[in-house]
Amino acid sequence: MSDASEFQIGGQTVLPGETRNINLFVAKLYDFTDMYMPIKVIRGKEDGPTLFVSATIHGDEVNGIEIIKRLLKNKALKKLRGTLIAIPIVNVFGFNNMNRYLPDRRDLNRCFPGAKKGSMTARLAHLFISEIVDKCTHGIDLHTGSLHRTNLPQIRACLKDPQVSRLANEFDVPVIMNADLIEGSLRMEAFKRNIPLLVFEGGEPLRYNEVSIRCGLGGVLSVMRALEMIPADPKRVKRVKSYTTNDSYWERAPHSGILIIKKKLGSLVSPGDVLGVISDPLGNNDIRIVSKGKGIIVGNTQMPLVNQGDALFHVATFDKTGKVAESMEQFDDKFDYQSGA
Repeated sequence: MSDASEFQIGGQTVLPGETRNINLFVAKLYDFTDMYMPIKVIRGKEDGPTLFVSATIHGDEVNGIEIIKRLLKNKALKKLRGTLIAIPIVNVFGFNNMNRYLPDRRDLNRCFPGAKKGSMTARLAHLFISEIVDKCTHGIDLHTGSLHRTNLPQIRACLKDPQVSRLANEFDVPVIMNADLIEGSLRMEAFKRNIPLLVFEGGEPLRYNEVSIRCGLGGVLSVMRALEMIPADPKRVKRVKSYTTNDSYWERAPHSGILIIKKKLGSLVSPGDVLGVISDPLGNNDIRIVSKGKGIIVGNTQMPLVNQGDALFHVATFDKTGKVAESMEQFDDKFDYQSGA
Protein backbone atom coordinates (compact mmCIF):
# COMPACT_ATOMS: atom_id res chain seq x y z
CA MET A 1 0.00 0.00 0.00
CA SER A 2 1.32 3.45 -0.86
CA ASP A 3 -0.34 5.05 2.15
CA ALA A 4 -0.61 3.06 5.39
CA SER A 5 -3.85 4.88 6.25
CA GLU A 6 -5.59 3.62 3.08
CA PHE A 7 -6.74 0.05 2.73
CA GLN A 8 -9.40 -1.00 0.27
CA ILE A 9 -11.21 -4.21 -0.58
CA GLY A 10 -14.08 -4.29 -3.04
CA GLY A 11 -13.94 -0.53 -3.33
CA GLN A 12 -14.49 -0.04 0.42
CA THR A 13 -11.92 1.77 2.52
CA VAL A 14 -11.00 0.60 6.01
CA LEU A 15 -9.10 3.12 8.13
CA PRO A 16 -6.77 2.38 11.07
CA GLY A 17 -8.77 1.37 14.14
CA GLU A 18 -11.81 0.39 12.07
CA THR A 19 -13.56 -2.95 11.63
CA ARG A 20 -15.67 -3.52 8.57
CA ASN A 21 -17.78 -6.37 7.15
CA ILE A 22 -17.45 -6.49 3.38
CA ASN A 23 -19.48 -8.53 0.91
CA LEU A 24 -17.18 -8.90 -2.09
CA PHE A 25 -19.17 -9.36 -5.29
CA VAL A 26 -18.18 -12.62 -7.01
CA ALA A 27 -20.70 -13.30 -9.78
CA LYS A 28 -24.32 -13.22 -10.83
CA LEU A 29 -25.98 -16.64 -10.97
CA TYR A 30 -28.22 -17.78 -13.80
CA ASP A 31 -31.32 -16.88 -11.77
CA PHE A 32 -29.85 -13.33 -11.52
CA THR A 33 -29.02 -13.81 -7.83
CA ASP A 34 -25.84 -12.02 -6.77
CA MET A 35 -23.14 -14.13 -5.13
CA TYR A 36 -20.84 -12.52 -2.54
CA MET A 37 -17.75 -13.57 -0.61
CA PRO A 38 -18.08 -12.59 3.10
CA ILE A 39 -15.02 -10.81 4.49
CA LYS A 40 -14.18 -9.10 7.77
CA VAL A 41 -11.34 -6.60 7.94
CA ILE A 42 -9.98 -5.54 11.31
CA ARG A 43 -7.35 -2.80 11.34
CA GLY A 44 -5.32 -1.97 14.41
CA LYS A 45 -4.44 1.60 15.23
CA GLU A 46 -0.74 0.78 14.85
CA ASP A 47 0.95 -0.33 11.64
CA GLY A 48 2.02 -3.94 11.37
CA PRO A 49 1.71 -7.04 9.17
CA THR A 50 -1.35 -7.65 7.02
CA LEU A 51 -2.48 -11.25 7.51
CA PHE A 52 -5.24 -13.06 5.68
CA VAL A 53 -6.84 -16.15 7.20
CA SER A 54 -8.93 -18.03 4.65
CA ALA A 55 -11.13 -21.13 4.67
CA THR A 56 -13.37 -23.14 2.37
CA ILE A 57 -11.27 -22.85 -0.76
CA HIS A 58 -12.74 -26.32 -1.11
CA GLY A 59 -16.45 -25.80 -0.55
CA ASP A 60 -17.00 -28.80 1.74
CA GLU A 61 -14.13 -28.06 4.16
CA VAL A 62 -16.06 -26.34 6.94
CA ASN A 63 -13.79 -26.63 10.01
CA GLY A 64 -11.98 -23.44 8.99
CA ILE A 65 -15.22 -21.47 9.15
CA GLU A 66 -15.57 -22.22 12.85
CA ILE A 67 -11.88 -21.47 13.46
CA ILE A 68 -12.35 -18.03 11.91
CA LYS A 69 -15.59 -17.39 13.82
CA ARG A 70 -13.82 -18.07 17.11
CA LEU A 71 -10.78 -16.06 16.04
CA LEU A 72 -12.94 -13.00 15.39
CA LYS A 73 -14.38 -13.26 18.92
CA ASN A 74 -10.96 -13.49 20.60
CA LYS A 75 -10.28 -10.65 23.02
CA ALA A 76 -6.66 -10.39 21.87
CA LEU A 77 -7.87 -8.67 18.69
CA LYS A 78 -8.77 -5.60 20.75
CA LYS A 79 -5.02 -4.90 20.86
CA LEU A 80 -4.39 -5.79 17.23
CA ARG A 81 -1.37 -4.30 15.51
CA GLY A 82 -1.57 -4.32 11.73
CA THR A 83 -4.48 -5.73 9.73
CA LEU A 84 -6.38 -9.01 9.87
CA ILE A 85 -8.45 -10.08 6.87
CA ALA A 86 -10.76 -13.01 7.62
CA ILE A 87 -12.35 -14.88 4.70
CA PRO A 88 -14.37 -17.81 6.09
CA ILE A 89 -15.86 -18.86 2.74
CA VAL A 90 -13.73 -18.36 -0.37
CA ASN A 91 -15.52 -20.88 -2.59
CA VAL A 92 -19.06 -19.66 -2.02
CA PHE A 93 -20.34 -21.75 -4.95
CA GLY A 94 -19.04 -25.03 -3.55
CA PHE A 95 -20.10 -24.16 -0.01
CA ASN A 96 -23.70 -23.55 -0.98
CA ASN A 97 -23.75 -26.87 -2.83
CA MET A 98 -21.81 -28.72 -0.07
CA ASN A 99 -19.30 -29.65 -2.76
CA ARG A 100 -15.51 -29.47 -2.94
CA TYR A 101 -15.46 -27.97 -6.44
CA LEU A 102 -17.13 -25.19 -8.36
CA PRO A 103 -20.05 -25.69 -10.80
CA ASP A 104 -17.56 -26.00 -13.70
CA ARG A 105 -16.04 -29.00 -11.82
CA ARG A 106 -12.66 -27.34 -11.35
CA ASP A 107 -10.57 -27.37 -8.17
CA LEU A 108 -10.01 -23.76 -7.10
CA ASN A 109 -6.71 -24.70 -5.47
CA ARG A 110 -5.31 -25.75 -8.84
CA CYS A 111 -6.43 -22.63 -10.73
CA PHE A 112 -4.43 -19.78 -9.15
CA PRO A 113 -3.61 -17.06 -10.14
CA GLY A 114 -6.68 -17.32 -12.33
CA ALA A 115 -7.79 -14.98 -15.08
CA LYS A 116 -10.15 -12.02 -15.13
CA LYS A 117 -11.89 -13.34 -18.26
CA GLY A 118 -11.42 -17.07 -17.73
CA SER A 119 -13.72 -19.83 -16.48
CA MET A 120 -15.86 -19.40 -13.38
CA THR A 121 -13.08 -20.92 -11.24
CA ALA A 122 -10.37 -18.86 -12.92
CA ARG A 123 -12.34 -15.66 -12.27
CA LEU A 124 -12.80 -16.52 -8.58
CA ALA A 125 -9.08 -17.31 -8.27
CA HIS A 126 -8.16 -14.00 -9.90
CA LEU A 127 -10.54 -12.10 -7.63
CA PHE A 128 -9.07 -13.67 -4.50
CA ILE A 129 -5.50 -12.96 -5.57
CA SER A 130 -6.13 -9.36 -6.61
CA GLU A 131 -8.48 -8.33 -3.78
CA ILE A 132 -6.90 -10.27 -0.89
CA VAL A 133 -3.52 -11.94 -1.41
CA ASP A 134 -1.79 -9.07 -3.21
CA LYS A 135 -2.68 -6.74 -0.32
CA CYS A 136 -1.19 -8.95 2.40
CA THR A 137 2.21 -9.69 3.88
CA HIS A 138 1.35 -13.14 5.32
CA GLY A 139 -1.35 -15.80 4.97
CA ILE A 140 -2.89 -18.85 6.65
CA ASP A 141 -5.17 -21.12 4.63
CA LEU A 142 -7.38 -23.60 6.51
CA HIS A 143 -8.25 -27.03 5.09
CA THR A 144 -9.50 -30.52 6.00
CA GLY A 145 -9.07 -33.91 4.38
CA SER A 146 -10.78 -34.53 1.05
CA LEU A 147 -13.95 -36.58 0.49
CA HIS A 148 -14.32 -39.43 3.04
CA ARG A 149 -10.85 -38.73 4.48
CA THR A 150 -9.78 -37.18 7.75
CA ASN A 151 -6.44 -35.57 8.59
CA LEU A 152 -4.46 -35.27 11.80
CA PRO A 153 -4.00 -31.56 12.61
CA GLN A 154 -0.86 -30.61 10.72
CA ILE A 155 0.87 -27.83 8.82
CA ARG A 156 1.84 -28.12 5.17
CA ALA A 157 4.36 -25.60 3.95
CA CYS A 158 7.37 -25.05 1.72
CA LEU A 159 10.11 -24.87 4.35
CA LYS A 160 12.88 -23.66 2.07
CA ASP A 161 11.57 -20.18 2.86
CA PRO A 162 13.04 -19.37 6.31
CA GLN A 163 10.08 -17.11 7.20
CA VAL A 164 7.63 -19.90 6.42
CA SER A 165 9.71 -22.38 8.42
CA ARG A 166 9.76 -20.10 11.47
CA LEU A 167 6.00 -19.55 11.43
CA ALA A 168 5.28 -23.25 10.81
CA ASN A 169 7.14 -24.11 14.01
CA GLU A 170 5.04 -21.55 15.89
CA PHE A 171 1.75 -23.22 14.95
CA ASP A 172 1.89 -25.77 17.77
CA VAL A 173 1.09 -28.97 15.87
CA PRO A 174 3.10 -32.19 16.22
CA VAL A 175 3.56 -32.72 12.47
CA ILE A 176 4.82 -30.32 9.81
CA MET A 177 4.73 -31.65 6.25
CA ASN A 178 7.49 -30.14 4.14
CA ALA A 179 5.38 -30.13 0.99
CA ASP A 180 6.52 -29.36 -2.53
CA LEU A 181 4.82 -26.43 -4.24
CA ILE A 182 2.09 -27.45 -6.68
CA GLU A 183 1.45 -25.44 -9.83
CA GLY A 184 -1.88 -23.63 -9.60
CA SER A 185 -2.07 -23.83 -5.81
CA LEU A 186 -2.47 -20.85 -3.52
CA ARG A 187 0.83 -21.81 -1.85
CA MET A 188 2.62 -21.54 -5.19
CA GLU A 189 1.19 -18.09 -5.90
CA ALA A 190 2.04 -16.85 -2.41
CA PHE A 191 5.60 -18.16 -2.83
CA LYS A 192 5.95 -16.32 -6.15
CA ARG A 193 4.85 -13.13 -4.41
CA ASN A 194 7.20 -13.65 -1.43
CA ILE A 195 4.21 -13.94 0.92
CA PRO A 196 4.81 -16.53 3.69
CA LEU A 197 1.81 -18.87 3.66
CA LEU A 198 0.92 -21.78 5.94
CA VAL A 199 -1.70 -24.41 5.12
CA PHE A 200 -3.40 -25.98 8.14
CA GLU A 201 -5.04 -29.38 7.67
CA GLY A 202 -7.32 -30.98 10.24
CA GLY A 203 -10.47 -33.09 10.28
CA GLU A 204 -12.78 -34.15 7.46
CA PRO A 205 -15.22 -32.49 5.01
CA LEU A 206 -18.71 -31.43 6.08
CA ARG A 207 -18.06 -32.29 9.74
CA TYR A 208 -16.93 -30.14 12.63
CA ASN A 209 -14.04 -31.67 14.57
CA GLU A 210 -13.62 -29.89 17.88
CA VAL A 211 -9.98 -30.90 18.35
CA SER A 212 -8.99 -29.66 14.89
CA ILE A 213 -10.91 -26.43 15.44
CA ARG A 214 -9.25 -25.73 18.79
CA CYS A 215 -5.84 -26.68 17.44
CA GLY A 216 -6.29 -24.47 14.37
CA LEU A 217 -7.46 -21.51 16.43
CA GLY A 218 -4.53 -21.86 18.83
CA GLY A 219 -2.14 -22.10 15.92
CA VAL A 220 -3.44 -18.96 14.21
CA LEU A 221 -3.15 -17.00 17.45
CA SER A 222 0.39 -18.34 17.98
CA VAL A 223 1.42 -17.14 14.52
CA MET A 224 -0.14 -13.73 15.18
CA ARG A 225 1.89 -13.47 18.40
CA ALA A 226 5.05 -14.43 16.52
CA LEU A 227 4.30 -11.64 14.03
CA GLU A 228 3.71 -9.27 16.98
CA MET A 229 0.19 -8.58 15.75
CA ILE A 230 -1.27 -9.40 19.18
CA PRO A 231 0.37 -9.26 22.62
CA ALA A 232 2.36 -12.21 23.92
CA ASP A 233 0.60 -14.44 26.43
CA PRO A 234 2.85 -14.75 29.52
CA LYS A 235 0.90 -17.81 30.70
CA ARG A 236 1.21 -19.67 27.41
CA VAL A 237 3.44 -22.72 27.30
CA LYS A 238 4.10 -24.45 23.98
CA ARG A 239 2.02 -27.59 24.18
CA VAL A 240 3.88 -29.88 21.81
CA LYS A 241 7.15 -30.02 19.93
CA SER A 242 6.79 -29.94 16.15
CA TYR A 243 8.58 -32.44 13.93
CA THR A 244 9.07 -32.11 10.20
CA THR A 245 8.56 -34.87 7.67
CA ASN A 246 9.98 -34.73 4.17
CA ASP A 247 8.31 -37.94 3.03
CA SER A 248 5.10 -39.91 3.38
CA TYR A 249 3.29 -42.77 1.70
CA TRP A 250 -0.19 -44.26 1.39
CA GLU A 251 -1.12 -47.79 2.38
CA ARG A 252 -3.67 -48.92 -0.22
CA ALA A 253 -6.37 -51.56 -0.21
CA PRO A 254 -4.94 -54.89 -1.36
CA HIS A 255 -8.47 -56.13 -2.06
CA SER A 256 -12.03 -54.81 -2.37
CA GLY A 257 -14.36 -55.26 0.58
CA ILE A 258 -15.47 -53.77 3.90
CA LEU A 259 -12.79 -52.11 6.03
CA ILE A 260 -12.38 -52.18 9.80
CA ILE A 261 -9.74 -49.70 10.98
CA LYS A 262 -7.34 -50.98 13.65
CA LYS A 263 -4.96 -48.00 13.95
CA LYS A 264 -6.21 -44.45 14.54
CA LEU A 265 -4.91 -41.03 13.52
CA GLY A 266 -1.67 -40.14 15.26
CA SER A 267 -0.73 -43.76 15.91
CA LEU A 268 2.91 -44.83 15.68
CA VAL A 269 3.20 -47.76 13.27
CA SER A 270 6.08 -50.14 12.61
CA PRO A 271 6.70 -52.62 9.76
CA GLY A 272 4.27 -55.52 10.07
CA ASP A 273 1.66 -53.68 12.16
CA VAL A 274 -1.93 -54.39 11.18
CA LEU A 275 -3.58 -51.09 10.20
CA GLY A 276 -6.92 -52.54 9.20
CA VAL A 277 -8.78 -55.61 8.04
CA ILE A 278 -10.87 -56.04 4.89
CA SER A 279 -13.50 -58.76 4.65
CA ASP A 280 -16.63 -59.66 2.69
CA PRO A 281 -20.19 -58.91 3.96
CA LEU A 282 -20.31 -62.28 5.77
CA GLY A 283 -17.07 -61.59 7.63
CA ASN A 284 -15.14 -64.16 5.63
CA ASN A 285 -11.76 -63.96 3.93
CA ASP A 286 -10.13 -61.45 6.30
CA ILE A 287 -7.36 -59.58 4.51
CA ARG A 288 -4.97 -57.59 6.69
CA ILE A 289 -3.51 -54.24 5.66
CA VAL A 290 0.02 -54.39 7.00
CA SER A 291 2.34 -51.42 7.46
CA LYS A 292 5.42 -51.63 5.25
CA GLY A 293 7.31 -48.88 7.06
CA LYS A 294 7.69 -46.96 10.30
CA GLY A 295 5.90 -43.68 10.82
CA ILE A 296 2.86 -41.79 12.12
CA ILE A 297 -0.63 -42.02 10.63
CA VAL A 298 -1.50 -38.46 9.57
CA GLY A 299 -4.60 -39.26 7.51
CA ASN A 300 -7.00 -42.09 6.79
CA THR A 301 -10.19 -42.94 4.97
CA GLN A 302 -13.52 -42.67 6.78
CA MET A 303 -15.27 -44.86 4.22
CA PRO A 304 -15.57 -48.55 5.19
CA LEU A 305 -16.49 -49.61 1.64
CA VAL A 306 -13.25 -49.84 -0.32
CA ASN A 307 -12.10 -50.94 -3.74
CA GLN A 308 -8.76 -52.52 -4.48
CA GLY A 309 -6.16 -49.77 -4.76
CA ASP A 310 -8.04 -47.19 -2.69
CA ALA A 311 -5.81 -45.00 -0.48
CA LEU A 312 -6.55 -45.99 3.14
CA PHE A 313 -3.81 -44.78 5.51
CA HIS A 314 -1.47 -41.82 5.00
CA VAL A 315 1.77 -42.49 6.89
CA ALA A 316 4.40 -39.80 7.42
CA THR A 317 8.00 -40.88 8.03
CA PHE A 318 10.52 -39.18 10.29
CA ASP A 319 14.18 -39.44 11.23
CA LYS A 320 13.16 -39.64 14.91
CA THR A 321 9.81 -41.40 14.87
CA GLY A 322 9.95 -42.15 18.60
CA LYS A 323 10.27 -38.45 19.42
CA VAL A 324 7.25 -37.70 17.23
CA ALA A 325 5.29 -40.37 19.09
CA GLU A 326 6.15 -38.62 22.36
CA SER A 327 4.94 -35.35 20.88
CA MET A 328 1.70 -37.07 19.82
CA GLU A 329 1.20 -38.24 23.41
CA GLN A 330 1.55 -34.65 24.61
CA PHE A 331 -0.90 -33.55 21.92
CA ASP A 332 -3.36 -36.26 22.92
CA ASP A 333 -3.04 -35.32 26.60
CA LYS A 334 -3.87 -31.71 25.76
CA PHE A 335 -6.70 -32.30 23.29
CA ASP A 336 -7.80 -35.88 24.02
CA TYR A 337 -7.63 -36.36 20.27
CA GLN A 338 -8.55 -40.05 20.13
CA SER A 339 -11.88 -39.39 21.86
CA GLY A 340 -12.51 -36.21 19.84
CA ALA A 341 -13.16 -34.17 22.98
